Amino acid sequence: MKALTLEELQTALAELPHWQLAEGKLTRDLAFATFIEALAFVNQVAALAEAQNHHPDMDIRYDKVRLGLITHDANGITRRDLRLAAALDAIAPEK
Repeated sequence: MKALTLEELQTALAELPHWQLAEGKLTRDLAFATFIEALAFVNQVAALAEAQNHHPDMDIRYDKVRLGLITHDANGITRRDLRLAAALDAIAPEK
């Protein structure tokens, strides 16, 4: 799978308003009321990632979660990352 160009990424980000480019990855930051809620969300992410066989980087800091998507084999962000980002948006809490 081929990495997207910067122009393709900018077009895609218009449809993924909660995501941004940071450190070469597609990232999203989420905040929760408690650590337990953050962990419950991470478990949902894990199940979805396993189903898609595409695993995000996850950083958990008490009640904060940062997700990072990149296709390492393509050395960049691909359509596969965009699909997972959209699926993750569907399970993310409304804020």
